[in-house]
Amino acid sequence: MASYPSSMTDSEWVILEALLPTKPDNLRGRPQAHSRRSIIDGILYIIRTGGAWRMMPNDLPDWKTCYHYFRLWAKLGHWERIHSTLRDMARLASGKKAPTAAIIDSQSVRTASQPGVRGYDAGKKITGKKRHLLVHTQGNILALKVTTADVQDRDGAQLLLSVLAVAYGWLKLIWADGGYAGKLVGHVAEIARHSKVKLEIVKRSDDIKGFKVLPKRWIVERTFGWLIQSRRLVRDYEVKTEHSEAMIYLSMSKRMLSRVAS
Repeated sequence: MASYPSSMTDSEWVILEALLPTKPDNLRGRPQAHSRRSIIDGILYIIRTGGAWRMMPNDLPDWKTCYHYFRLWAKLGHWERIHSTLRDMARLASGKKAPTAAIIDSQSVRTASQPGVRGYDAGKKITGKKRHLLVHTQGNILALKVTTADVQDRDGAQLLLSVLAVAYGWLKLIWADGGYAGKLVGHVAEIARHSKVKLEIVKRSDDIKGFKVLPKRWIVERTFGWLIQSRRLVRDYEVKTEHSEAMIYLSMSKRMLSRVAS
């Protein structure tokens, strides 16, 4: 089996294999031509190198097979489920309990010249999509939403934070920058939940000139930096937003998988 820097190690595969769906992949009874491990290694190769699906190396499964599983498991929510499980495993492995604080931010990225939804972010002067992230204090993603780039941060945050009505009941505090000030603070406080969350705005001082690392805000910026280490995520090449989200889940899953396995 081909091995690339993006490929899983044996110890990583042991962990991931236990998280894969148990339903048979081939319902027609034909012998499966490729192992699940080689298929996922093919998907990880595309994410890490940024290449096109049709340019899959010959020593990996054919691109149609890899893309089929990527698309199908994105539709069924398997990549998100696997990511959530690995995130919890990584936190437990570090000796941490459930996080009570989180950070929210967005990142606008250009889209490739292909069909698909996109918008224009006038502030960043970028035509493409926007990634809205909620991360805990270790930088791993709690919630993710991809929209067109013209969606305002506060509007995207309302979509993102709707998850708080049904999950993450242990969160007490969310940090955000000045772009989220205003009605969003009250919106978060009104979300029905076991205990209310406070949205705290971390503002930049007008007296500070040049670059300044803001308290807690650097954590989510580091997460965005992790994402663009996967070349497929430097731009958004996906037609569907659910595929854009799946690429992010997979990139972060590989990072967390390495930490859990070690």
